[in-house]
Amino acid sequence: MWRDLTPIGRDAESKGYRRFAWTEADRDCRDWFRSQAETRGLTYELDRNGNQWAWLGDPTREDAVVTGSHLDSVPDGGPFDGPLGVVSSFAALDELRHRGAEFTRPLAIVNFGDEEGARFGLACVGSRLTAGQLTRDQAHRLRDADGVTLPRAMEQAGHDPEAIGPDPERLARIGAFVELHVEQGRALDLTGDRIGVASAIWPHGRWRFDFRGEANHAGTTRLVDRRDPMLPYAETVLAARREAQLAGAVATFGKIAVEPNGVNAIPSLVRGWLDSRAADQSALDTVVTAVEKAAREHAARHGVDLDVVRESFTPVVEFGHALRDELTGILGPDTPVLGTGAGHDAGILSASIPTAMLFVRNPTGVSHSPAEFAAEDDCLAGVTALADVLEGLACR
Repeated sequence: MWRDLTPIGRDAESKGYRRFAWTEADRDCRDWFRSQAETRGLTYELDRNGNQWAWLGDPTREDAVVTGSHLDSVPDGGPFDGPLGVVSSFAALDELRHRGAEFTRPLAIVNFGDEEGARFGLACVGSRLTAGQLTRDQAHRLRDADGVTLPRAMEQAGHDPEAIGPDPERLARIGAFVELHVEQGRALDLTGDRIGVASAIWPHGRWRFDFRGEANHAGTTRLVDRRDPMLPYAETVLAARREAQLAGAVATFGKIAVEPNGVNAIPSLVRGWLDSRAADQSALDTVVTAVEKAAREHAARHGVDLDVVRESFTPVVEFGHALRDELTGILGPDTPVLGTGAGHDAGILSASIPTAMLFVRNPTGVSHSPAEFAAEDDCLAGVTALADVLEGLACR
């Protein structure tokens, strides 16, 4: 499975993945998922929001156990973030069949669409729509960098954008959702453990900072006459790092757009996106407030206007203790329980259904990069752990 999936959406030069929502690479990933479902005799289903499901047992029965993750990527992302969870889900089902497990609850494997938000700027679109945390009108207003709307992209891929929206009937049939994911950090590597259980997802959000100055000639405009928005932007980047360190949080300006974007032109607009995350809401609020305060002070000093817009926000997600304890009971009391600063579909769904997560060791801690890695033995340990969990939940 891994060998067949690996080439899809991989850039020849960067070796990273560009599996963006409703593109050709996304279509090929979806074809792969459907093929895996049909090969195993599972009932395949594409829901109203573009999420894919592979069912063992009656899809209309309640109290189903669901596992899976996503197949899309960030720009030049790594091979494990998302796909490891989907591949491991199919492999875990194969392992349970090899054991001769007898299922007492329906089991499903899911591929949630547009988890990374790389194309339209909002993460977890498929699961947000399903859970009612994103309305159809809000989704229809999403655009990519080329101005293509989400509805148009869906239409081009053969999906009906008018059908999207909350799916409470589907969620009501799910008794538990368990997502396996490569760890996006080094906590397990530092403790020497292959597998961990998630405790919580840090609160996190994305804020857009628009610094508006005045375009002018880079060679003829005196420094004292400039209203250069790049200067307060650069100072704000440094402020974000400083404030994150003080609060024990993380803050990153990882995306920037410049107009007119000429080598010999002073910019008229510098637009930067801040991603910030912290272990608790208070620390996150402290960082973002301080960064915005610094940005406004720097902008005013350089005669630059500033607008700050919060584009997305996810509060802290504390995974349900009952399901989490059930997982540690199945895997053993020594299984480490750890938090994460990364968002996941399991976090979105946790407000509607019981959810839990398993992490597989990442020896480098690198993620969202072609260097992302997990050793084969650790991946196989993840499959075994997921199979044990699914057997404990669905085969009682």
